[in-house]
Amino acid sequence: MKITFLGTGTSQGIPVIGCKCVVCQSADKKDQRLRVSVWVKTADKSIVIDSGPDFRYQMLRAGVDDLDAILYTHEHKDHVAGLDDIRPYNYILKKRIDIYATERVQEALKREFQYIFADTKYHGLPQINLHTITDEPFAIGENTIVPFEVMHYKLPILGYRIGDFTYITDAKTISEASLEKIKGTKVLVLNALQKEDHISHLTFSEAIELANKVGAEMTYFTHISHNLGLHAEVSKELPAHIKLAYDGLTIEL
Repeated sequence: MKITFLGTGTSQGIPVIGCKCVVCQSADKKDQRLRVSVWVKTADKSIVIDSGPDFRYQMLRAGVDDLDAILYTHEHKDHVAGLDDIRPYNYILKKRIDIYATERVQEALKREFQYIFADTKYHGLPQINLHTITDEPFAIGENTIVPFEVMHYKLPILGYRIGDFTYITDAKTISEASLEKIKGTKVLVLNALQKEDHISHLTFSEAIELANKVGAEMTYFTHISHNLGLHAEVSKELPAHIKLAYDGLTIEL
């Protein structure tokens, strides 16, 4: 399994429009973060988790020539806005893309992309197969996908475990039942917004505490705000088993 971080930033990305802070002005490529997303390439499938506003560029930058499925964590704009850009995959690969989402997220997609679901079908519209999921495991090809609920303040959203890889973004709290589902995972991805307290996202210290509780061999932080600080400086504060992810980082399991 090959995992590529397509984007590791927050809803505004880094640099933030108009911001003159040291992070947004940094020349270090690791401080330049698109909206959060990850590509999981298994032996038989190409899967992306979330398609935010930067989806088109992320696919081009990472060289994602094939796409089988998109898994959605939740319906916020920075996670769904790029759905329309699956159209080249429909045309070039001559196939529909499987979309996996809860009923609530599907309702949001139908509002946002009404034309995809309209009775009148126009030439060139995105072609999808919509699959309703809950927190029960399901299969994509040879891969067992284990969804589990985390709380984004008061909004329940999904994290995903695929084999020994677990991906969590936009979480503030995680139940013991969900933690049990990811027990034994080797690679954990976890959101770590900033050092200051936040109502709906794990802070830097909270993410470290949770990473230690899960006990994965390696944890990578994502969904990083410019408020967290420079990649090079913040990395020095982390133990050996925790690292800041960055756009383009690739790991293999």
